Amino acid sequence: MIFKRKIYRRLLEWKSNSSNSKALLIEGARRIGKSTIVEEFAKNKYKSHLLIDFNIASNSVKSAFNNYMTDLDTFFMILSSEYNVTLHRRESIIIFDEVQQFPQARQAIKYLVADGRYDYIETGSLISIKEKVKDITIPSEERKISMYPMDFEEFGWAMGQNSLIAYIRKCFDDRIPLEQNLHAKAMLLFRQYMIVGGMPKSVSAYIENNRNFEMADREKRDILTLYRNDIMKINSGYRSNVLAIFDQIPAFLSKSERRVMVSKIEKGATFPKYHDTFFWLADSMIVNECFNCSDPDIGLSLNEDRTYVKCYMGDTGLLVSHTFDENEIADNALYREMLFGKLSTNEGMFYENAISQMLVAAGHKLYFYTRYNTEKHRNDIEIDFLLSNNSKLKYKIYPIEVKSNNRYSTTSLSRFADIFHKRIGTCYVVHPKNLKVENDTIYIPAYMVFCL
Repeated sequence: MIFKRKIYRRLLEWKSNSSNSKALLIEGARRIGKSTIVEEFAKNKYKSHLLIDFNIASNSVKSAFNNYMTDLDTFFMILSSEYNVTLHRRESIIIFDEVQQFPQARQAIKYLVADGRYDYIETGSLISIKEKVKDITIPSEERKISMYPMDFEEFGWAMGQNSLIAYIRKCFDDRIPLEQNLHAKAMLLFRQYMIVGGMPKSVSAYIENNRNFEMADREKRDILTLYRNDIMKINSGYRSNVLAIFDQIPAFLSKSERRVMVSKIEKGATFPKYHDTFFWLADSMIVNECFNCSDPDIGLSLNEDRTYVKCYMGDTGLLVSHTFDENEIADNALYREMLFGKLSTNEGMFYENAISQMLVAAGHKLYFYTRYNTEKHRNDIEIDFLLSNNSKLKYKIYPIEVKSNNRYSTTSLSRFADIFHKRIGTCYVVHPKNLKVENDTIYIPAYMVFCL
């Protein structure tokens, strides 16, 4: 199935504004639909397109990059003959798919863009790790954008709920609650999104099999196996550390503080030892890192504390399959409990992971805040997420508390607001209830987070 994706609009903007001066590099995790959306764009907007998948490219194609960068007439003749595609000046596009598998092609972008005959899009994952860039010069002639699994809005479109999604946006903009029956419908759709996730193959399997969660789970388990295989291909000493973190993501997120505790993996271990590990996981975009901000009063990135990190899964549907074994997933009781908010354990971690996924898809970098009380020997303030307006002149922060059930307190948020009130724009509480505005806090249902 071909789904409507928000990144398509950015492809159109690039085509209209590029003036042939930049190639486009789309980076994202494996199996999020990069190749599908790029090829669909190429079919719709160009007279012809040529796609080189570097997982299977022939030796003659690869040797063309090594031998004919100074003779581009011959280079294009080889590509055109190899793929049986006629290329038209300024009306064709060449796609380098999985470009991380052949970094020389990425380096060639400099010469190809300067030549000016065609447009170029590169897609890839793990494009920044040392093994993929150590022998090449990164071209300045590429513009990089990130692609993520489907967010809740895209999932709603895939499910045919365009009117409901538009209504949610309008209610958020107007700061009014949804009609109660539609709120219940939207929450049910959100819970489906948590279970199925935003990987296109999983969503396709769910829709094409009459909303069968088990069929969606099979696709997700195939993707998790693919990720594990990618980890096993790491040819550096930190491979075992990456595997250890990946395997224990559900265990870390199931704890109340959600933080990665490297001491649980290796006695006496410190975060500097795991630097390459977290870089690989972040670059693969399998996880979304969330760092502690020690002093949000003067900036989030300026006070980023990388010794305190949460690792959310890039896709919440994958997290569900990663958490439960196949027998538990096959038991429909689990789906019923998740759909109707009756899951006795782990509800909060899935909820929070889904919020992190939606925030990242909206372009936010993730931060959290904690304050340790030495007298009480515990954290007395914990804020799940912090956003900022990134303004130098009128800097504002937006704390977000995530509550997965209807009964909760906002003590931490109130204390945080008392301390940093001069810098706070708006406080948000994300909960299963309908929207309401109370003093300086906006309470929004989880399905509205994509509007932030």
